[in-house]
Amino acid sequence: MTWRKSSRSGSGGDCVEVRGDLQALRDSKSPTTVMPVGRVAMTRLVSTLRSR
Repeated sequence: MTWRKSSRSGSGGDCVEVRGDLQALRDSKSPTTVMPVGRVAMTRLVSTLRSR
C-alpha cells in the first residue's frame, strides 16, 4: 500500500502520513504503528483541515 505525506510537511522526517486508500494514518517516525481510520472520519478530518 502506498503512503503519502502532506506537501506542507517539508523535507523533515516528522510528519503524519495517510495511506493511499484513505483508511489509515501513521507517524513517519514510527511507520510500523498504523491507526485505522474509517472513510467518513477521514473525509471529515480532511474537510476540517482544508477549511482552516
